[in-house]
Amino acid sequence: MIKKTVEKAINDQIKQEIYSAYLYLSMSAYCESVNLSGLGHWMRIQFDEETAHALRLFDFLINRGGRVSLQAIEKPPADFASPLEIFQQALQHEKKVTAMIEKLYETAAKENDYATQVELQWFISEQVEEEKSASAMVEQLKLVGKDNAAMLMLDRELAARTIETSK
Repeated sequence: MIKKTVEKAINDQIKQEIYSAYLYLSMSAYCESVNLSGLGHWMRIQFDEETAHALRLFDFLINRGGRVSLQAIEKPPADFASPLEIFQQALQHEKKVTAMIEKLYETAAKENDYATQVELQWFISEQVEEEKSASAMVEQLKLVGKDNAAMLMLDRELAARTIETSK
């Protein structure tokens, strides 16, 4: 049976992963509203990935004999100044999630919960990829700047992004 402190921490992380999905869906909607469907598609894939992360934790908690306790999700922002701002916010958000995963890992280690530590290794590695991906997008958007032709080319490139099967 999973300890209550770890159960609570995992439930908190499930909430955060669902909020992350909600945030990316809001960002996707904004991109679509300004006719950047490729950027919107990129964010929609992020939504799918974050939902999968939440469900992975959900299933893990159930498999460990814990109880899932869903929590209220706050409303994400809906308006953004630019595509660059969206991806800067996404990068900052991923850094926040990384810190939360690390804190969850610390809780599992403190409780000598080895199974949770092993499961969280996947999330730790995943966060390295999430931060790298968001950071690369920030840098690409900085290069694009105010060049509309370059923005359209990047938007078309992002429209081709697919979901990674290892997630």
